[in-house]
Amino acid sequence: MTPESFQEGKVLLIDKPLQWSSFQAVNKIKWALKKHMGLKKIKVGHAGTLDPLATGLLIVCTGKFTKRIPELQGMEKEYTGTFYLGATTPSYDLETEVDATFPTDHITEELIQETTKQFMGEIDQKPPVFSAIKKDGKRLYEHARKGEEVEIASRKVTVHEFEITRIALPEVDFRIVCSKGTYIRSIANDFGQVMQSGSHLTALRRTKIGEFSVQGALTPDAFEDEIKSFSQE
Repeated sequence: MTPESFQEGKVLLIDKPLQWSSFQAVNKIKWALKKHMGLKKIKVGHAGTLDPLATGLLIVCTGKFTKRIPELQGMEKEYTGTFYLGATTPSYDLETEVDATFPTDHITEELIQETTKQFMGEIDQKPPVFSAIKKDGKRLYEHARKGEEVEIASRKVTVHEFEITRIALPEVDFRIVCSKGTYIRSIANDFGQVMQSGSHLTALRRTKIGEFSVQGALTPDAFEDEIKSFSQE
């Protein structure tokens, strides 16, 4: 682990904490490399954003490996998390307050399991209005926060695996393996609609990107501690 090795390029597995933006995590890595490795300039970038309310695997590339980011972004991803049934929010997660509630008396374990089948394979999905996708030169969330109506085109994404791992109504835990560009928040919202109810995402963790797993990842603070102790040896 030398300054030169980071310039030549490394793929770092970072476990992004709750409430951190992906940008903040990358900045922390960059700052730590400059401070403890004595690097005046170093390229650092990530291969796929995680929302501040999500935790888990963020692939961070340094130096010459930043050229590999498009390749890494295209890999399938695995997520685990929780849907809350019977209520919706404008952002499809906990970023905004509940805006409507729906009945859940008719929801059975069998209905939940059957509903997952409708989301398998290639599906048409509309991204959340509270997302960073650009329309008319502005991020969608900028339009949404101003209360502006925006027509969002659906896009094709692929869900390879979708399993329910716990049912404790109104909460349902899941594991999903999906293609690049899939919004789990949109799946949460659409899942509720298919069941004639409502749903939003209350927890999300990215556990894998391709063959890379969060089990081998360090938090940004743990990464700093590791290179700090290494540089002092």
